[in-house]
Amino acid sequence: MRVGLVLGAGGVVGAAWLIGALEALAAETGWDPSSADYIVGTSAGSVVGCLVAEGIAPEYLAGYSAGRTLDEVEDVDGRVAQLAARMGGPDRLDEVAERLDGHDFRLKLAPPPVGPGSWRMALSTLRNPRRHAPSAVMTGWLPRGFVSTQPIDDLVTTFVDGDWPDHPNYWAVAADYRNGCRTVFGRDDAPPARAGQAVSASCAIPGFYHPVAIGGRRYVDGGVCSPSNLDLLAGRDLDLVICLNPTSSLAEAMGGTPAERVGALMRGMSGRRLGREARKLREEGTDLLILQPTQEDVAGMGLNLMARGRRVDVLERARKTTALALRDLRGTDHVLPARNQPRQATPRTRRRHTATAGQARRRAA
Repeated sequence: MRVGLVLGAGGVVGAAWLIGALEALAAETGWDPSSADYIVGTSAGSVVGCLVAEGIAPEYLAGYSAGRTLDEVEDVDGRVAQLAARMGGPDRLDEVAERLDGHDFRLKLAPPPVGPGSWRMALSTLRNPRRHAPSAVMTGWLPRGFVSTQPIDDLVTTFVDGDWPDHPNYWAVAADYRNGCRTVFGRDDAPPARAGQAVSASCAIPGFYHPVAIGGRRYVDGGVCSPSNLDLLAGRDLDLVICLNPTSSLAEAMGGTPAERVGALMRGMSGRRLGREARKLREEGTDLLILQPTQEDVAGMGLNLMARGRRVDVLERARKTTALALRDLRGTDHVLPARNQPRQATPRTRRRHTATAGQARRRAA
């Protein structure tokens, strides 16, 4: 079975939901997310996807995010021990986990953001508004962000052994800050970049994070183009595509406060975009497994997707609700990923000197 994995945008809270849902998916099906033929990540999903593509098990991601040490994480296939050895031992890895969470907020040393962040993007998307998502049309007019993405780069660089994850098809989606077009780092048509740069660009929320410069251009959050970018896997001859999308939900809006109505509106927009992208894959015969937050998840996630204090609760709740959702799918027509054989911890091959050279060698293999 050829499987694609798509991890959507969602900020700090969305990343926590993704990790909890991935851990439940792996536990309930026996499928290893890092074995996916394609891994596509947008914004928060690019961070989680990058670590998964590097072979870091979901149970370790969950333990790391919840503040547990290596001794508290079950190492079923030796990958945690392999990671600890590469990092200099369990104590060193625990120290790194405590020091880095990828979302330390630091001001970017740059001129103060005044006026539209990108006049070129604002005017380019305004000339052809129907060719761009509404969020892309708005993005150029927002002030330039003032928070540095360096902590995100540090996180990825710490855990990725080389310029790019050791996976043949890991993609991080960002938006070109000049014209609003989608850029898929990791593909042949994208400029060369380190994983830390690409993921930082994919996470650079307009108006909050400072744009990331790569190859003479600036890039912002890939969620500007689409919260999921599920349609990137159309035409890839996949049997099953699994999409985890934190910003949409089938749950009805609770209550009726203005904040809840705004949240329902935003989730509705994300869900409609996801539905259009899903139809493209279904029309070519690809089976889909789409996992979204339940009503219980939505209540715990709140509106502020950068609320770091909610991470542990959201992760633990997602683990439970996703497991229940997957159990309900057993015995139905829904296709679930097949169980993998446990991966063996094997020595890594010699790493590439540049991202482009490494990508070429992986494709040739």
